[in-house]
Amino acid sequence: MLNAKVPAGPLENKWKNYKSTCKLVNPANKRKLEIVVVGTGLAGASAAASLAELGYKVKAFCFQDSPRRAHSIAAQGGINAAKNYQNDGDSVYRLFYDTIKGGDYRAREGNVHRLSEVSGAIIDQCVAQGVPFAREYGGLLSNRSFGGTQVQRTFYAAGQTGQQLLLGAYSALERQVALGNVDMYTRHEMLDVVVIDGKARGIIARDLVSGELERHFGHAVLLCSGGYGNVFYLSTNAMGSNVTAAWKAHKKGAFFGNPCFTQIHPTCIPVSGDHQSKLTLMSESLRNDGRIWVPKKQGDNRRPNEIPEEERDYYLERRYPAFGNLVPRDVASRAAKERCDAGYGVGSSKQAVYLDYADAIVRYGKIEANKQGNSNAPQADIIAMGKEVVKEKYGNLFDMYEKITGENPYEQPMRIYPAVHYTMGGLWVDYELMTNVPGLYALGEANFSDHGANRLGASALMQGLADGYFVIPYTIGNFLSDEIHTKPIPTDHAAFVEAEQQVAERINKLMSISGTKTVESFHKRLGKIMWDKCGMARSEQGLKQAIAEIQALKKEFWSDVKIPGKVAEMNPELDKANRVADFIELGELMCMDALDRNESCGGHFREESQTPEGEALRDDANYMYVSAWEYGGEHKWNLHKEVLDYEVVKPTQRSYK
Repeated sequence: MLNAKVPAGPLENKWKNYKSTCKLVNPANKRKLEIVVVGTGLAGASAAASLAELGYKVKAFCFQDSPRRAHSIAAQGGINAAKNYQNDGDSVYRLFYDTIKGGDYRAREGNVHRLSEVSGAIIDQCVAQGVPFAREYGGLLSNRSFGGTQVQRTFYAAGQTGQQLLLGAYSALERQVALGNVDMYTRHEMLDVVVIDGKARGIIARDLVSGELERHFGHAVLLCSGGYGNVFYLSTNAMGSNVTAAWKAHKKGAFFGNPCFTQIHPTCIPVSGDHQSKLTLMSESLRNDGRIWVPKKQGDNRRPNEIPEEERDYYLERRYPAFGNLVPRDVASRAAKERCDAGYGVGSSKQAVYLDYADAIVRYGKIEANKQGNSNAPQADIIAMGKEVVKEKYGNLFDMYEKITGENPYEQPMRIYPAVHYTMGGLWVDYELMTNVPGLYALGEANFSDHGANRLGASALMQGLADGYFVIPYTIGNFLSDEIHTKPIPTDHAAFVEAEQQVAERINKLMSISGTKTVESFHKRLGKIMWDKCGMARSEQGLKQAIAEIQALKKEFWSDVKIPGKVAEMNPELDKANRVADFIELGELMCMDALDRNESCGGHFREESQTPEGEALRDDANYMYVSAWEYGGEHKWNLHKEVLDYEVVKPTQRSYK
């Protein structure tokens, strides 16, 4: 069994006691220790800045041309924190409970409680950095609701929260770069981990401009490289988001945790055709005020504004009255799929539902009219004032929707449909965020740790910043305190030479194939297999078919892919080929994990395991564990289990009714 190293004692004291007793590294010794940070999104930038501030020597790597281009900027809706500004009953325990329940009881209690504890400090940190959170009239920070909760705890900066938080972390990082404490390597991609005497001691990186391979030593390596949603080809992720850093670590011995736990986001702009290479997310914050509905009549082709109120089915409000439109993402996504599959979908594809702001516009307009002492304002004035309020709260999201679809969401409902968004799976880590490979850590979305089978909205930003600002600065000391006598290992060490040689051989092998099919075509085919058979619904038959199809696709890829250009130059097609090759292997593991987990929980919905009402049916007796997969060679993985022990929250059938 895997040892998660969760401290003993009462849940509320675990993190406090850990911080009081963990090993420390004195300031003089910190200056002798080098840390490699891969990825500079919220988790990576905050970790690199915090560790450099403490005195460590840090090398940070990103494949983008600037850390500001990290995909964290795309998290629009907000960040959770248990500050209870609204006085509506929130608390650290309530945030902890909502997160455990939202993850369908497949998360580790100790990690989730720690996340809830540090949530308030994250907001204070970001305010001190100048992040322009929205504020109420009196100056207090504003909150809004998100799915899976009955309190308002989501802090936001209009519809660009991720971008503003990243600018805060980026500013802290660049300060350390200017002071000489961080060496920043942009346009560099990690292509292997170097392991010496069982410990992670550095990486092999490729300069994406020159094509040269480089060796970089570190006493510890932190992977903050995000999620793997692009295995589905069409997702809300940035085009460059990939699994390569985590996958290379996996093939060097790091266990991969819960790979099949993928989050489908219910609020995305629907697919419009085969030409698309990514999907656009409309923030979950829109469900805070918008109402979701479909026509009550199948195949209704009328325009939405022509369908009277009594002929509309507000199906989330009907099925889940306690939470309504604010049910968690997995529940909302499956409900939308069910309505569309039953013939009630809208739009030309019939694979969409409506997200309607008409009621919110009128409600806000009446409030504004009352503020002006005009309780009998004409309807046209009320609507005009309501639109202004909505514009202030969500304007950039509405503008984005109109730019993409050509439709005005102030005048008619938006069309939305679920799409792949976040991945709860990732490298297995213990309480200290260390993988089973000593010295190799995974932070943020790159690890599996805090969300179970489904992430609640506005928790990704929280986890990334918690891991970087408030967790890793403590936990890394437990490892590095024993490394102060380890001198920097020269990069001409045999392990570095061998790792670089293996990377070069793989690149040359890819380039030598000289096939007939583009990298993009293989990625597209992989994505279709994954979406059809390991997407919103999975079955034993479909997963077995998917595994066979992926194995055949892998064989074809390595015999018929065509990569133009040369190795020793800027070659985006080669970069993409490297990533897609890893995605193909990951896809096979995801299907194996989904096949092994014969239950439904959160984002993992096995058709064989559902209630009579069509809800996810967990099997706690047989599957209350983390699936941690060890790479065992071509098409082979060994399963290790971390049993989940719930000391405080007793698992029950999830209900949002």
